[in-house]
Amino acid sequence: MDLRNKVTVLNNYLQAKNFNKVIEEGKKILKKIPNNDYVLNLIGMAYQGKSQFKYSIKFFEESLKQNPNNIAAMNNCANSVKAFGNFERAKELYEKIIEKDPNYIRAYNNLANLKTSYNDYEGAIELYKKAINLSKNDKQASTTTTLDFMFSLAVAFQGFNKIKESKEVIEEILSMNPHHTGAHKLKSSMLKYSNENVESINHLKQMEILNVDKKLDHGKKIDLFFSLGKAYEDIRNFDKSFYYLNEANKLRYEKYGSNLENEKKLFKHIIKIFEKINLEEHHTDIPSKKIIFICGMPRSGTTLTEQIISSHNDVYGAGELIYLQRVIQKNFYHDTKLDKQKIKQTLEISKNIISSEYLDYFNIYNVEKNVITDKAPQNFRWLGFIKLFFPNSKILHCYRNSKDNCLSLFKNSFASAMMNWSNNPRDIANYYNNYDDLMTFWKSKMPGSIFNVEYEKLVTNKNEEIKKILEFCELPWDEKCLNHEKNSKTPIKTVSASQARKAIYTSSLNSNMNFDKHLSEMFSILK
Repeated sequence: MDLRNKVTVLNNYLQAKNFNKVIEEGKKILKKIPNNDYVLNLIGMAYQGKSQFKYSIKFFEESLKQNPNNIAAMNNCANSVKAFGNFERAKELYEKIIEKDPNYIRAYNNLANLKTSYNDYEGAIELYKKAINLSKNDKQASTTTTLDFMFSLAVAFQGFNKIKESKEVIEEILSMNPHHTGAHKLKSSMLKYSNENVESINHLKQMEILNVDKKLDHGKKIDLFFSLGKAYEDIRNFDKSFYYLNEANKLRYEKYGSNLENEKKLFKHIIKIFEKINLEEHHTDIPSKKIIFICGMPRSGTTLTEQIISSHNDVYGAGELIYLQRVIQKNFYHDTKLDKQKIKQTLEISKNIISSEYLDYFNIYNVEKNVITDKAPQNFRWLGFIKLFFPNSKILHCYRNSKDNCLSLFKNSFASAMMNWSNNPRDIANYYNNYDDLMTFWKSKMPGSIFNVEYEKLVTNKNEEIKKILEFCELPWDEKCLNHEKNSKTPIKTVSASQARKAIYTSSLNSNMNFDKHLSEMFSILK
């Protein structure tokens, strides 16, 4: 078999996601034909498919060493470098690709995605537009590719609070492909459905017509069902709303399963490790920016809280960051367990390493302000580490009525695999109970270090609660915090985007009562 045929076989394995076979057979080829840049790139893609980015980068870089003009390998390398957390290097590579080949469409889209990671939405929007224009004028580019770029642009517009522009792009997508369920879902998130709103009712009818299409795959059905569930809840048809939301969650559970048991094991292990650590004895002395960590259950008001605080003149809202999770996984975490020995060594030898590693991620943001928010809800798992390594930080714990919180989780679709416990009502309730136990533990370990932001109080007594939050964060009063809906400097990347852009409202309080008969089992599990 000649090299061309062997490469074809490798590509077939890659398309079939048989990554181990690509690696095995690819390395055999390299023994006979060393330094083949194309084969090196394919092996790198296989490791990338396995999320083993350290190894994928190694093979991509070797491919580029053999052929510095291998644009595909350079783009793949940039993607892996980004996934590995080196945004600066990824940015350099994408820009180098565009310099070498100004018509390489994917590089514009990938660089735009990178820019959204560190909140440069203006830069991202321009790049998405460039990718779309190139794609439309490229006869080899598929309509699907163009639509993907357009959808990314619509999401970016929404996150940057350019709702009018986002809607315009969505309508263009739907005119090109009325079956684009992602666009329907994004549109539904920005609509308030009512019998008096002609646009919303017409859209509901469009989605119902689409629902009859038997060719819709699982992913499209999930998007459509969540959208229909939201629409019927708006018009207060709770039976139909529940039907579609339940079907959506069933499909997600069928596709992704649940990681509840792993999360429960992790929570227990965290308590076991940290109950023997005196958090007051181990503090770093590294001078740093003040970080305000905003955490709690997803859908507990974390996005609203960040929008309020980041409206302050002295605060930079960084959004939902993955950096702390990444640093902890890299240094202490493996297979639902923390490495007790590594924690001990870090406390004794290298107290400042973790702080520095985390803060290094902010270099690409060019943040001038000394106060930064990190709004990753599930950082509640890592409060012990936060106390140890960021002594100047402030911890805001957001919580709300447990039934309302669990209902909101049931109503939304989450991209992260960390959230696969949210695909099942029983799992949602059990996760909530375990979260509550862990938070009780943290509060006992660090009294006075955690400020509880109660959602119900925040939306009914806004002025007083915001004053308390700012006092805890040692921030002077700023009137801007009272009008968070005008905050355009902090993009929103989560499912909360549309809600968090509104002035504070109380309509979601006790919303669980509308679904009491449908979710009685889930509610009964809650403590």
